[in-house]
Amino acid sequence: MKIKKLKLPGLCIIKPKIFRDKRGYLYETYNENSYLKFIKSKIVQVINSNSKKNTIRGIHFQYPNLQGKLVSVLQGKIFDVTVDIRKNSPTFGKWYGVYLDAKKKEQLWIPKGFAHAYLVISKTADILYKCNCKYYPKNQKYIVWNDSNINIKWPTKKPILSKNDANAIMLNEHKNLPRWKKK
Repeated sequence: MKIKKLKLPGLCIIKPKIFRDKRGYLYETYNENSYLKFIKSKIVQVINSNSKKNTIRGIHFQYPNLQGKLVSVLQGKIFDVTVDIRKNSPTFGKWYGVYLDAKKKEQLWIPKGFAHAYLVISKTADILYKCNCKYYPKNQKYIVWNDSNINIKWPTKKPILSKNDANAIMLNEHKNLPRWKKK
């Protein structure tokens, strides 16, 4: 596998080695010994999500009980977005977007302290999250998808949103956010 660091500190794309032949393909989606080198914590929960075209799920984060997520697309294509929500971070409020699809099989590592969202580009998409902290519904927080201070360049104007995402607030309205710790 190859690891490509991205412009926001801690984010990275994992490009697996794919073995293809006339029967199809095979690749490793997770190996604890290899992944622990950059994730630095174990995966404790795996979540699968299916959505239809133009659905935006997010922008979400958990506080407290921050989650790191290893995101991959099993079927379809998405525009995946992460936002640095760590108070006092030099990149606070900055976002990064990347297209992920089932063909390339790349994974996106999103460390603790980042909010996450994605837009489904294909007819449907199956997304897999490998999380290093259990999901706590009562700790789920929502940032509005079109927060003008973050200014994400979404490739859609009229997304399909859940009730919670439609009623989300701006990042600067959240009272409790994780703190950035200088290393």
